[in-house]
Amino acid sequence: MKLNILIGGEAGQGLNTIDLILGKTIFRSGYHLFSSKDYMSRIRGGHNFNMIRFSNEPVTAISDEVDILVALNEETVTLHKDQLKEQAIVIFDGDVDTGGKELISLPARTIAKEINPRGVNTVFVGAVLKILGLSIEKARAVLKDYFKKEEVADDNIKLLEKGYQKVNSYFNLPAASGLKDQLYLDGNNAIGLGAAIAGVQFYAAYPMSPSTSIMNYLASKQSQLGIVVEQAEDEIAALNMALGGSYAGIRSMTGTSGGGFALMTEAVGLAGIAEIPVVIADIQRPGPATGLPTRTEQGDLLFAINAGQGDVPLMVVAPRDHKDAFEQTFRSFNLADKYQIPVIILSDQFLADSARNLESFQLERLKIERGLPSPEELAKIKDYKRYEITETGISPRIYPGQVPGEVVLIDSDEHDQYGHIIEGAAMRKAMVEKRGRKIAKLAAEELLEPVYQGGETIDFLLIGWGSSYGPLQEAVQLLNQAGYHTGLLSFNDVWPLPTGELTSRVEKGARVIVVENNATAQFSRLIRSETGLTAEKSILKYDGRPYSGKEIFQRVISEVIQ
Repeated sequence: MKLNILIGGEAGQGLNTIDLILGKTIFRSGYHLFSSKDYMSRIRGGHNFNMIRFSNEPVTAISDEVDILVALNEETVTLHKDQLKEQAIVIFDGDVDTGGKELISLPARTIAKEINPRGVNTVFVGAVLKILGLSIEKARAVLKDYFKKEEVADDNIKLLEKGYQKVNSYFNLPAASGLKDQLYLDGNNAIGLGAAIAGVQFYAAYPMSPSTSIMNYLASKQSQLGIVVEQAEDEIAALNMALGGSYAGIRSMTGTSGGGFALMTEAVGLAGIAEIPVVIADIQRPGPATGLPTRTEQGDLLFAINAGQGDVPLMVVAPRDHKDAFEQTFRSFNLADKYQIPVIILSDQFLADSARNLESFQLERLKIERGLPSPEELAKIKDYKRYEITETGISPRIYPGQVPGEVVLIDSDEHDQYGHIIEGAAMRKAMVEKRGRKIAKLAAEELLEPVYQGGETIDFLLIGWGSSYGPLQEAVQLLNQAGYHTGLLSFNDVWPLPTGELTSRVEKGARVIVVENNATAQFSRLIRSETGLTAEKSILKYDGRPYSGKEIFQRVISEVIQ
């Protein structure tokens, strides 16, 4: 049993507060959950909504259907009543046409006026918990954590209790899973946490939705973890600052979205030719230009893998879920250091702003690998060549001042092994080939094959990348339940592209369908260019919203099978 709660209203009405308090309460009550946000790029007004989907079984994606609609204004009911399930309930302060669905008129403003007028939303939280048949003990603790001032917390607990008393229980929930050693966090916080555990010491960025919360997260940990966070004057400066930090020997990172990444591309080339490791998070939103600042899309793929002019050695990783966002961020720092390249984390607004429960990370299994010379190796360095030509293409890397008497030269022009500018054809050719050997080694030894879900004999193979993983998992389950033998391949390493598992699955004869959040079938084009495989069908979505599992299921049925 999976229940779906939609909380809708205008920006400034406190939707995120309800989402956070309700989400944490459900999580602490022992249920799996997945929450997502759909919001406009304005401070006040417009229609925004958050969705919480929860169950006693793992939840991997949103749903388009609604069991409980918490309407903070009348427009929310008008816009979402077609999504209401047969037995759905609408909670609203007043009277409104629900299209025949049950209405609970909750006098939240009147209740709040007597205690604290700013706590209207907490009344709704109490009512929802009672409707679900959940205890409010966990919610009391959440409110005490959320509101730091004791008197404000006390007021909100009173409002919670008032809302709880005003309604009846409607749902008979299955027993909770009793989650142990679990976290509840969103995708951007997972990236920030991965960076912190990886030992990032410098983060420079210019605020740009939907990447800004990575900077906010790391800024909140500055004094605790010894991280310097710099709000740069623009994205060009941000990446160049990060390169400066990395050149000086500290792990450095920046984050942005597509428009900001466009400004960074010259510096991506600098990182490539100067062989300076850096991690760049591109949290995608719809483009071109400003596009839809607060919506989601997977439109930067081909841009990211081709960032920087010339043959830039780089890697692109697209996290498939919240756990993967943490793990791939940690891994990205190790790979950036080992191969002395820029590594781009290609996430999106859907993953960035959605939150879910996941098992605590096994930190003892993680090892920071800087790829720097050992003390014994440092002692042997004489006549240092920053770009020494080696069999692997990886040159010994030291940072300024590490070896007395040795100068660490870098250059954005083509250079010789020491870092001096050159014009000669032979050295140019040798340096291009040296950098190419690094990527060849990475492709041969480091790439992760896509995750496969399904049986050994299938009729249809759905292929996705990045954050489409959760909705695709659900779609595959629905297709198999409907009698269509279906498998799933989900990629997170997208450049260089691992092709072994893909080739193996396609050779077994399944019909290939690629599912993407963009208009031009970018991943299909990448697969075709790297393998020669042409997908039978691309299912595309580019309205700024993510897929649900049911939506993919229905489109496979209507566009491929029937």
